[in-house]
Amino acid sequence: MSVVTTLNLMGHTEAALRHYQDALGAETLFLMRFRESPDQSHTRAGMEDLIFHATFRVLDTVIMASDVGYEDSDSKPTFAGFSLALQMDSPVVAKRAFDALADQGQVVVPFAESKFTSWYGIVIDRFGVSWKLNVNATGG
Repeated sequence: MSVVTTLNLMGHTEAALRHYQDALGAETLFLMRFRESPDQSHTRAGMEDLIFHATFRVLDTVIMASDVGYEDSDSKPTFAGFSLALQMDSPVVAKRAFDALADQGQVVVPFAESKFTSWYGIVIDRFGVSWKLNVNATGG
């Protein structure tokens, strides 16, 4: 048994996958559009090219994403009460990822040296997903 995070991106999944590929080196492992779904009960007119299901990998973690729940072009994803935490080995690589995630997003805690770990920062990306980036030079 496992738990896999699924991001319901409300019509923004394709853009998010591209952004995470550029920002984090994410790899899309699987992608199915609504028009390709064997169960068309979720598909409304105009949704055919949106993402029914996608699976992508960031570092060693698999995350799923979908446009299920999409209402209209004004729909905005909302995420609260959690963050995706990236444990990274290099402050240079982590800073590059932090800055890319912050592009059109919101910096909550600037990426900087920390008293409880080597480097740390929190950013909410342009899709509303909260990311905590941590670099621990001692490997913990």
